[in-house]
Amino acid sequence: QVQLVESGGGSVQAGGSLRLSCAASGRTFSNYAIGWFRQAPGKEREFVARISWVGSITDYADSVKGRFTVSRDNAKNMVYLQLNSLKPEDTAVYYCARSLAGGPNRAIKTYDSWGQGTQVTVSS
Repeated sequence: QVQLVESGGGSVQAGGSLRLSCAASGRTFSNYAIGWFRQAPGKEREFVARISWVGSITDYADSVKGRFTVSRDNAKNMVYLQLNSLKPEDTAVYYCARSLAGGPNRAIKTYDSWGQGTQVTVSS
Protein backbone atom coordinates (compact mmCIF):
# COMPACT_ATOMS: atom_id res chain seq x y z
CA GLN A 1 0.00 0.00 0.00
CA VAL A 2 1.17 3.52 -0.78
CA GLN A 3 0.31 6.56 1.30
CA LEU A 4 0.60 10.00 -0.27
CA VAL A 5 0.86 13.39 1.45
CA GLU A 6 0.71 16.68 -0.46
CA SER A 7 2.31 19.95 0.64
CA GLY A 8 3.48 23.26 -0.75
CA GLY A 9 0.19 24.99 -1.39
CA GLY A 10 -0.41 28.61 -0.51
CA SER A 11 -1.74 31.97 -1.62
CA VAL A 12 -0.11 33.83 -4.49
CA GLN A 13 -0.94 36.60 -6.90
CA ALA A 14 -1.66 35.94 -10.55
CA GLY A 15 1.55 35.30 -12.44
CA GLY A 16 3.23 33.79 -9.41
CA SER A 17 4.64 30.33 -8.85
CA LEU A 18 4.38 27.48 -6.39
CA ARG A 19 5.91 24.04 -6.13
CA LEU A 20 3.72 21.28 -4.78
CA SER A 21 5.21 18.13 -3.32
CA CYS A 22 3.75 14.67 -2.99
CA ALA A 23 5.57 12.50 -0.45
CA ALA A 24 5.02 8.77 -0.65
CA SER A 25 5.51 5.98 1.81
CA GLY A 26 5.78 2.36 0.76
CA ARG A 27 8.46 0.36 -0.97
CA THR A 28 6.51 0.01 -4.22
CA PHE A 29 6.18 3.75 -4.90
CA SER A 30 8.59 3.73 -7.82
CA ASN A 31 6.55 1.03 -9.60
CA TYR A 32 3.62 3.35 -10.23
CA ALA A 33 2.78 6.40 -12.25
CA ILE A 34 1.47 9.32 -10.19
CA GLY A 35 -1.22 11.77 -11.15
CA TRP A 36 -2.12 15.25 -9.99
CA PHE A 37 -5.72 16.39 -9.84
CA ARG A 38 -7.48 19.48 -8.56
CA GLN A 39 -10.91 20.38 -7.31
CA ALA A 40 -12.28 23.89 -7.17
CA PRO A 41 -15.28 24.79 -4.97
CA GLY A 42 -18.49 23.57 -6.52
CA LYS A 43 -16.70 21.77 -9.33
CA GLU A 44 -15.76 18.18 -10.03
CA ARG A 45 -12.25 16.93 -9.48
CA GLU A 46 -10.25 17.22 -12.69
CA PHE A 47 -7.04 15.81 -14.10
CA VAL A 48 -4.01 18.11 -14.11
CA ALA A 49 -0.91 16.05 -14.87
CA ARG A 50 0.57 12.55 -14.79
CA ILE A 51 4.10 11.17 -14.71
CA SER A 52 5.15 7.62 -15.52
CA TRP A 53 6.94 5.46 -12.98
CA VAL A 54 10.31 6.10 -14.63
CA GLY A 55 9.53 9.78 -15.13
CA SER A 56 10.09 9.73 -18.87
CA ILE A 57 6.46 10.12 -19.91
CA THR A 58 4.31 13.04 -18.82
CA ASP A 59 0.79 14.15 -19.67
CA TYR A 60 -0.89 17.48 -19.00
CA ALA A 61 -4.35 18.91 -19.20
CA ASP A 62 -4.61 21.53 -21.93
CA SER A 63 -5.44 24.18 -19.34
CA VAL A 64 -2.03 23.84 -17.66
CA LYS A 65 0.22 22.74 -20.52
CA GLY A 66 3.24 25.02 -20.80
CA ARG A 67 2.72 26.42 -17.29
CA PHE A 68 2.91 23.37 -15.01
CA THR A 69 5.68 20.78 -14.87
CA VAL A 70 5.51 17.40 -13.16
CA SER A 71 8.66 15.57 -12.04
CA ARG A 72 9.66 12.84 -9.63
CA ASP A 73 12.60 11.64 -7.57
CA ASN A 74 12.13 7.94 -6.86
CA ALA A 75 15.19 7.85 -4.60
CA LYS A 76 13.37 10.27 -2.29
CA ASN A 77 9.87 8.89 -2.89
CA MET A 78 8.77 12.32 -4.06
CA VAL A 79 6.70 13.73 -6.91
CA TYR A 80 6.58 17.44 -7.63
CA LEU A 81 4.28 19.78 -9.51
CA GLN A 82 5.79 23.12 -10.45
CA LEU A 83 3.09 25.73 -11.01
CA ASN A 84 4.15 28.80 -13.00
CA SER A 85 2.22 31.73 -14.45
CA LEU A 86 -0.63 31.01 -12.10
CA LYS A 87 -4.11 32.27 -12.88
CA PRO A 88 -7.11 32.82 -10.59
CA GLU A 89 -8.81 29.87 -12.28
CA ASP A 90 -6.03 27.62 -10.96
CA THR A 91 -7.43 28.11 -7.46
CA ALA A 92 -8.32 24.67 -6.09
CA VAL A 93 -7.31 21.91 -3.75
CA TYR A 94 -4.61 19.87 -5.44
CA TYR A 95 -4.30 16.11 -4.90
CA CYS A 96 -1.81 13.46 -5.90
CA ALA A 97 -2.82 9.85 -6.42
CA ARG A 98 -1.39 6.56 -7.56
CA SER A 99 -2.22 5.42 -11.07
CA LEU A 100 -3.41 1.85 -11.49
CA ALA A 101 -3.47 2.04 -15.27
CA GLY A 102 -0.69 0.59 -17.37
CA GLY A 103 -0.44 3.60 -19.64
CA PRO A 104 -1.43 7.25 -19.85
CA ASN A 105 -4.83 7.65 -18.26
CA ARG A 106 -6.79 10.60 -16.94
CA ALA A 107 -9.82 8.83 -15.51
CA ILE A 108 -10.22 9.39 -11.77
CA LYS A 109 -11.50 5.86 -11.22
CA THR A 110 -8.12 4.46 -12.31
CA TYR A 111 -6.35 6.17 -9.41
CA ASP A 112 -6.19 5.31 -5.72
CA SER A 113 -4.23 6.15 -2.55
CA TRP A 114 -5.38 9.77 -2.65
CA GLY A 115 -3.66 12.28 -0.41
CA GLN A 116 -5.52 14.82 1.71
CA GLY A 117 -4.85 17.67 -0.71
CA THR A 118 -3.15 21.06 -0.50
CA GLN A 119 -4.90 24.37 -1.12
CA VAL A 120 -3.71 26.71 -3.88
CA THR A 121 -5.27 30.16 -3.99
CA VAL A 122 -4.45 32.62 -6.77
CA SER A 123 -5.65 36.20 -6.46
CA SER A 124 -6.02 38.64 -9.35
